[in-house]
Amino acid sequence: MKRKVANVSVSAAIGGLLVLAAAQTAFADEDLTKRVNDPNQWATQTGGYNSQHNSTLDQINKNNVKNVKAAWSFSTGVLHGHEGAPLVIGDMMYIHSAFPNNTFAVNLNDPGKIVWSHKPKQDASTKAVMCCDIVDRGVAYGAGQIVKKQADGHLLALDAKTGKVNWKVELCDPKVGMTFTQAPYVVKDTVLIGCSGAELGVRGAVNAVDIKTGALKWRAFATGPDNEIRLAKNFNEHNPHYGQFGLGTKTWEGDAWKIGGGTNWGWYAYDPKLNLFYYGSGNPAPWNETMRPGDNKWTMTIWARDVDTGEAKWGYQKTPHDEWDFAGVNQMVLTDQPVQGKMTPLLTHIDRNGIMYTLNRDTGKLILADKVDPAVNVFKKVDLKTGLPVRDPEFSTRMDHKGTNICPSAMGFHNQGVDSYDPESRTLYAGLNHICMDWEPFMLPYRAGQFFVGATLAMYPGPSGPTKTEMGTVRAFDTVSGKVKWSKWEKFAAWGGTLYTKGGLVWYNTLDGHIKALDKNNGKELWKFKMPSGGIGSPMTYAFKGKQYVASMYGVGGWPGVGLVFDLTDPSAGLGAVGAFKELQNHTNMGGGLMVFSL
Repeated sequence: MKRKVANVSVSAAIGGLLVLAAAQTAFADEDLTKRVNDPNQWATQTGGYNSQHNSTLDQINKNNVKNVKAAWSFSTGVLHGHEGAPLVIGDMMYIHSAFPNNTFAVNLNDPGKIVWSHKPKQDASTKAVMCCDIVDRGVAYGAGQIVKKQADGHLLALDAKTGKVNWKVELCDPKVGMTFTQAPYVVKDTVLIGCSGAELGVRGAVNAVDIKTGALKWRAFATGPDNEIRLAKNFNEHNPHYGQFGLGTKTWEGDAWKIGGGTNWGWYAYDPKLNLFYYGSGNPAPWNETMRPGDNKWTMTIWARDVDTGEAKWGYQKTPHDEWDFAGVNQMVLTDQPVQGKMTPLLTHIDRNGIMYTLNRDTGKLILADKVDPAVNVFKKVDLKTGLPVRDPEFSTRMDHKGTNICPSAMGFHNQGVDSYDPESRTLYAGLNHICMDWEPFMLPYRAGQFFVGATLAMYPGPSGPTKTEMGTVRAFDTVSGKVKWSKWEKFAAWGGTLYTKGGLVWYNTLDGHIKALDKNNGKELWKFKMPSGGIGSPMTYAFKGKQYVASMYGVGGWPGVGLVFDLTDPSAGLGAVGAFKELQNHTNMGGGLMVFSL
């Protein structure tokens, strides 16, 4: 079955398969919740609805991690960046690849044999409108199906046992620059996903799709009229100073909101008690701020929406009128912690702009907004009463002016990596970038399907590292006080995030190809292994037949790896990444696959 939604045509139906899917879906929520809460499985990319990306498995611990060895490996047969992680559902593992978005099912009883594979045929021209390498952030599971996307804008549900396509719909049109890189996210009987493409003037939206049929249930845009943004009648009632109604058009010049970006391609989190899901909308388009005066709402916004209706209960715009491409799509970590003596439902988000935000996820009230590194200079601080950042005009990016030593760079001090949380010590372990930039804007016209950026960038290491050459760090934070507990510096950006396991270990990948395990208490490196290629995904863990495993995708690429994978040499190419990561080619090479480790 292939169906287009909203752009929109329906081309076929699959009859009996839909009946089967419907029967499965009646139990989708219960089945998925059970698997999400089972530490032996890994049923979501973010490790659970709360997006804490941790595990209670502790067979591998600080005392024995030195004995961890490679157990088995798997090549996807595809080069380029492999973000995300595999899923484990029962005794099956599901592995994805970069474009053309192949999917493989492997039975853990015999991981040397592929049970089924799905290898879509896509128009290679799609790759030309993908912003920053041809990455894929993984698949999702729900209702007995593996839900995957293709870069060409199609969303599919495959029978998890056989790989048979149950439904296929088209949600994004690559001809106007829309592509899929995000991992789908399943909540109850709904699949959530957004199209990438703000760098081509795509108007961002989150799509909710029926997991039974692939039918579009609702769509909520980031910009435009209130009914298209789907604002609830009581939107921002607890924080009217964030802004309320009519601002999705009034804060733009003319109809610029129609090509204004605000796409979401990062990660979702879900609170079953509140029935709200959380995510961030990305940067406005174009990057050149002179071409779009105003606050450009609701780009760069943390959203809380009802999963059934899509209505927004609250929205907090972190960077009004973004000048630096600080796309706000990063992970939202949900915790319950005492604040001023009262247990409070919290949401913590480390933004590209270098600020760690903690909010009450029920009301949207801002509790904490601190710099993750003293090098952040675009803002002097964030006013907790108004929620507004206090800019330093020295580091603005206005026309006829070349901004220098701007920190963070457009890559942000945090990007797409999935971080982890230890509920016992109430510590967030974050993989961070430490990169600054020079920025020179220029004017350009909008043409559908072409890049719509308007800035030339140069990037380089930030000033805080011990040798002033480090471009990444893993850092442990208290998310209520903002206190930094420890830092572990890296030569390159810590792009993929971290995994916390109860054995007292913090796991992460490095761009030059290592997977490492740190002591959660002090950041001391206890173990590492060199993979065949650089790591830009996040490690995951599972247990099978009583044995704990840690697994990680490898395959260098993504935005920091575009110079290496496309053999670029102009330092300003890759939106400034090529110059910053020119040494990466001396440490790793292209690859694509999975490594699995155990004692």
